[in-house]
Amino acid sequence: MAKEDNFEEVIADVEDGEPTAYAEIKMGGGWYMAISLERSERFDKEYVEISKERAGKKRARFNLSPKHTRVLGEALIKFADENELDKLGSDEKE
Repeated sequence: MAKEDNFEEVIADVEDGEPTAYAEIKMGGGWYMAISLERSERFDKEYVEISKERAGKKRARFNLSPKHTRVLGEALIKFADENELDKLGSDEKE
């Protein structure tokens, strides 16, 4: 299970009167996984951007349709449970 102190939910900038949803997860070594709700000017549609960031710069990105966000989250939880990933690499000693 993810440690609560590694996850920070933030409502970032206000654009056009609407707040942009933003959350980040500390990954270690100065890296963060940032999850944000963005809007495409070209297609005038919203999408969820998952990116790996360090020093405020995005190094890798993945764009996801908002309707698939919950399915991805549930699939990640199921994958972690089936493979006991919450026990691997934890900082806590048993």
